[in-house]
Amino acid sequence: MTYLLLGFVIALAVGLTGIGGGSFTVPALLLIAGLPAAEAVGTTFVFAGVLRLIAAPFYLASRQVHSRYFRLLVQGAVPGLVLGMIALRLLSKGNNNPVIVIILGVVLTLSSSITFVPHAQVPAFARKNSSWLPWLAFPIGVESGFSSAGAGALGTVLLLNYSEMPPSQVVGTDLLFGLVLAIVGSIVHWTFGSISTSVLLQLLAGGIPGVILGCLLARKVPARRLKTVVALIAICAGLQLVWAGAHTLAARNAANTLKLAPAFANTVHP
Repeated sequence: MTYLLLGFVIALAVGLTGIGGGSFTVPALLLIAGLPAAEAVGTTFVFAGVLRLIAAPFYLASRQVHSRYFRLLVQGAVPGLVLGMIALRLLSKGNNNPVIVIILGVVLTLSSSITFVPHAQVPAFARKNSSWLPWLAFPIGVESGFSSAGAGALGTVLLLNYSEMPPSQVVGTDLLFGLVLAIVGSIVHWTFGSISTSVLLQLLAGGIPGVILGCLLARKVPARRLKTVVALIAICAGLQLVWAGAHTLAARNAANTLKLAPAFANTVHP
């Protein structure tokens, strides 16, 4: 029941604002479900992908997707996405989960904070320099591959500052961009076996009606204010991950020190 309700709330936020899927789901799966970091990220990829798959037709039907900017974003972000997933895979080997949790917390906090960056569109500059967009999208792909989050907030800020599109088209384009990243990430994590099927099904049971409701209400709710609230909650979730990871790491180091103490004493006093 907890995961069903959690899936509904997260999906409602995604449908209303286009952001928040990964930023909420990863902390929840780490702190509430207790999943390993790689499994939490992999499960989030599939969950976020299904949510965006349901939401995308609402934006496509109203022609709120810019095909050229979408193509440029994908061109740069997909290689970065693969690199980010490889980095997560390598760090997950061994007993590094607290370290990954801390890194995820920092990444989620920073990516959510991007929402508060002031927007300053310069249409003429964007048209002349759009060839740089794939290079700017590359680090978004890396961040998304490592944490499954960031495509919504970071992609929106990039397009709002580096294109001439109106905000409604930015949201639609970024949503479809996030969908592609989620599909690629889901396939890779499914291959790795880093997905919790039982948790995923419960999240989807609440998430599917939640995202549909959010998309239907999107035009009637002030999305800008909601995005601010979503970003603030995501920042708090990221900081909570940093604290939890640091606390676990400190406890582990203390335990290792206690184990080593008798051996050290024996070497000093044979």
